[in-house]
Amino acid sequence: MQNENITYITAKNKWYRIKFRELWEYRDLMMLFVKRNITTSYKQTVLGPLWIIINPLLSTVVFTVIFGVIAGISTDGIPQFLFYMSGNVLWGFFSNCLNKGSGTFLMNRNLFGKVYFPRLVSPLSDMIYSFINYAIQMIVYVGLVVVYAITTPNVQPNMYLFLLPVLVIQTAVLGMSVGLIISSITTKYRDLNILVSFCVSLWMYVTPVVYPASKIPENLRGLIMANPVAPIMEIYRHAFLGCGSFELFYWLISLAVTLVLMVFGLIVFNKVEKNFIDTV
Repeated sequence: MQNENITYITAKNKWYRIKFRELWEYRDLMMLFVKRNITTSYKQTVLGPLWIIINPLLSTVVFTVIFGVIAGISTDGIPQFLFYMSGNVLWGFFSNCLNKGSGTFLMNRNLFGKVYFPRLVSPLSDMIYSFINYAIQMIVYVGLVVVYAITTPNVQPNMYLFLLPVLVIQTAVLGMSVGLIISSITTKYRDLNILVSFCVSLWMYVTPVVYPASKIPENLRGLIMANPVAPIMEIYRHAFLGCGSFELFYWLISLAVTLVLMVFGLIVFNKVEKNFIDTV
């Protein structure tokens, strides 16, 4: 006699499906992770959260001395401190999103192995934390822009400032997407994690952070501007300082690359999270 009461057990979710509704349901946990990051990042430090402001200021001073005074690199007529500050603030935001995203699996392996929640909660909370740092630094940066705009005729903020929300979102998504891809790969190949810091530093020097895009040799310009962060940096400076130019063609390429990396990063992350605990 044939038994018709057969239960088939299959995977509920395909590897390519991202559960965005579930992410929203865990938004409170996401904010708890953000609060945890804020609390632990500056625990047992003398200056505490003031380091959020001090770090880019110190980096800007170093860049001004090395690249501005000693190397004599042109800043297109923009005051050197303000020019390097603009690069430091935006690049710091991008690199924080990337670095924190790249350590998602390795840094949270103990937590992931004990309790279930959507794994994307972790990199998203790191991205929000990086944005909070960026927003605080922007207060100082905008203050400097206002002062220099009043006292220096070369500093000319313009209507491209309306693109700032799009640029910020794109920067965050691009950094997190690359971080997710790296995090997924490092579950099996740990040595790649060691190269991340070096590669991020190298990436900075092929991005117009310490030099204006106008000084890129013509035979290298297309290659440098194909770097998805380069058009964002150029538009960012053009909007706040009035230097450089808005090149729609390169920005559209940057947006397309960001979109591709985001989709690929989410798919790879979603696939790896299902069995990463066996390899980490």
